[in-house]
This record gives sequence, structure tokens and C-alpha cells, in this order.
Amino acid sequence: MTERLADHPIDPLFLARWSPRAYDGQPMPEADLLRILEAARWAPSAYNYQPWRFLYARRDDAHWAEFVSLLVPFNGDWAQHASALIFVLSDTLIHRDDPANAVPSHTHSFDAGAAWAQLGLQAVSLGYHARGMAGVDYDRARAVLHVPEHFRIEIAVAVGRRGYVASLPAPLQSVEGPTPRKPISELAFSGRFPG
Repeated sequence: MTERLADHPIDPLFLARWSPRAYDGQPMPEADLLRILEAARWAPSAYNYQPWRFLYARRDDAHWAEFVSLLVPFNGDWAQHASALIFVLSDTLIHRDDPANAVPSHTHSFDAGAAWAQLGLQAVSLGYHARGMAGVDYDRARAVLHVPEHFRIEIAVAVGRRGYVASLPAPLQSVEGPTPRKPISELAFSGRFPG
């Protein structure tokens, strides 16, 4: 496994978080899943609007097969071995007290992304891992999960304890492991955008 090294001192939790595909297929106690979702709930958001919503299934509940079927086959093949699947949604409209006066939200996806990040970090702190997936049948997921039109389905997330790499199809085995990141010098700039 590739060792991840930070260029500047950070909490080890950030380096421990990565996105595996090999899961052990064990059920997850509901209390653990609720702790993971609780951490996501405390993410920051514009105007404290909290646009995120989470639809979830645990592998031992009545919704599991349906949730797996909403993933593209490539993701369903490995995600079926996770312990939980979560669909992360964001409300594209801000409407405090009167939905008739709703206005578009510029930050709904950004805010839901903050919630997803906290979800992933909390999973690691409990001994789990989480992998976000854009490989979703979005139209079918909207219909099956009864998602209102003003909500955007952002991603699906597989959560579980790591399993054996050998359980993955051969092409995925060689890429299973923590990935590096670009150096901060390619991502952060003092002043204007370079170029």
C-alpha cells in the first residue's frame, strides 16, 4: 500500500481517509451509520440552510437491493459488498418559510460536498471507509427514491470496512490503494490565478 505523506503537518485522519472499493460485506450497526450521518449534519453551509439530505440503506435492510440497482453496473459489482449505501442530495432552492418565495441556491453542491467530506472523515474515525460515486443511474434514482425536482442527486456513497483486494475484479486490484495528491504549489496561489 502506498504511504501518503503530507507536505505540511496535518491531522493523520486526513491521510488515513481514502476511497477503497474492496469491502468485507459485513453488516453495519445502525448506531455506527447514524454517527457517520451525525458528523455530516454538522457541516457548514451558506445561511445555515443545510441543503443536504441523505437517503440510506444498510445491507441487511429491505432497501439494499434497490439501492445497489441504482448504481451503474461497474459500481454495483463492488459496492454490493459495502455495509451501507447513501445517496447525497442537495436542495437547489432556498426557501425559509414560504416555498413560493424560493430562490436558487448558488452553494447547494458546495455545502453538500462539505457534508460528504465530514461523513467520510467520521467513517474513518470509526474504522470504516467511504467511497463517493458519480456512477449512478440518476434518472432512475430520482424516480425510485421519489426525489423532488428541486433536489439534485449529487453522489452515492458506499461505506464499509475494508475487504480483501483479491475480491475485486482483476483490473481493479492493481489500482486499489490510497492515491497521492498534487502538491500544494499546483493548487494554491497567492493573489491572482496563474497563467
